[in-house]
Amino acid sequence: MSIELKVPPVGESVTEVQIGEWLKPEGSQIAKDENLVTLESEKATLELPAPSGGVLIQVLKKRGETAAVGEIIARIEPGATATPKGNAAPGSTPAAKGSAKAAANGPKVMPAASRALADQGLTPADVTPTGPGGRLLKEDVQRASASAPSSVASTPAPAAPSAAAPAKARAATPAPGGLREEESVPMSPLRKTVARRLVEAQNTMAMLTTFNEVDMTAVSTLRKEHQEAFQARYGVKLGFMSFFVKAAVDALRLVPQLNAEIRGTNILYRNYQDIGVAIGGGKGLVVPVLRGADRMSFAEVETTIHEFGRRAKENKIAMEELEGGTFTLSNGGVYGSLLSTPIINPPQSGILGLHTIQDRPVALGGQVVIRPMMYLALSYDHRIVDGREAVQFLRRVKEVIENPARLLLEV
Repeated sequence: MSIELKVPPVGESVTEVQIGEWLKPEGSQIAKDENLVTLESEKATLELPAPSGGVLIQVLKKRGETAAVGEIIARIEPGATATPKGNAAPGSTPAAKGSAKAAANGPKVMPAASRALADQGLTPADVTPTGPGGRLLKEDVQRASASAPSSVASTPAPAAPSAAAPAKARAATPAPGGLREEESVPMSPLRKTVARRLVEAQNTMAMLTTFNEVDMTAVSTLRKEHQEAFQARYGVKLGFMSFFVKAAVDALRLVPQLNAEIRGTNILYRNYQDIGVAIGGGKGLVVPVLRGADRMSFAEVETTIHEFGRRAKENKIAMEELEGGTFTLSNGGVYGSLLSTPIINPPQSGILGLHTIQDRPVALGGQVVIRPMMYLALSYDHRIVDGREAVQFLRRVKEVIENPARLLLEV
């Protein structure tokens, strides 16, 4: 009797997911606890393991389709053995029969491949598919087209032009600049949520941005002096983010409005700082939260951020790790951004944007000197944060970064 593979509960308030990549094709042999498919929710991506070993006999939901929590997306035949392609025999497993049926009906042609077939005048039978589950990809068509002999020179000219000749000639004429392809793909739940929340922030907040710049000389010197010892003791590099997390915590204590949020007609102030740190992941930008950042050491901050970064690339950030931040840091500098205006993550009231460090001439002590400078951008909700408080916050961050000893002396 087959086992039903269902969408598990994936978090509070999440009722449906989008099917991501099937890691095992239909008809393949699978082991218990082997990851079969990725599921994408509005908050995170997770991999769904096989509840039993056997054969994946049926995939009911394809990549890009949505499925409700509890819905069946595939079936597994426990204890069965997959039959190699081309060796199907009487009495074979249902998986083998499904594979034979799929082969008889031809490969699954992806949208981009279908257009490429039409452009090259080929049929699916002319191309060898190499995609997952026998899918025919655009790259397969391009390879087949490149290896096929030209038919133009070997085709004799017609004795007389026909009415259809001009149309055929136009069809054979390549489009200017090569292939002009378009492909429509559904937005992932994460991207939908990001889009919705960004529009929500623009429509519901009185959002303004104020800027400043900071001299990174002191922090850069500290990192160089202690990098080797820090890395040997804690196993991670001493980065810039831990300094900015500490500086943000210090500045939030000075300006608590930026650590607050509006709830109805009330303002909720917090006496703790949970700092969200924007990290580029496999499916886009995620913002995991440093819980109790006000109580974390430099090593704890760097270790946690390093672990977040590793798991973000593997799409393994848990949903609860993305919820409940009180303030956010976004470092566009890692991508080369010189200056930007970050958008607040509701219901927070502020976000601090960090940018690339660039050697620039500055006036210091009556002389022009070259210093490693960084632009800072603070976006804030003007409904509860006045311009004075926003400037005070940025000045405090600047003072702490330019003189890190303030963090130890608490002055």
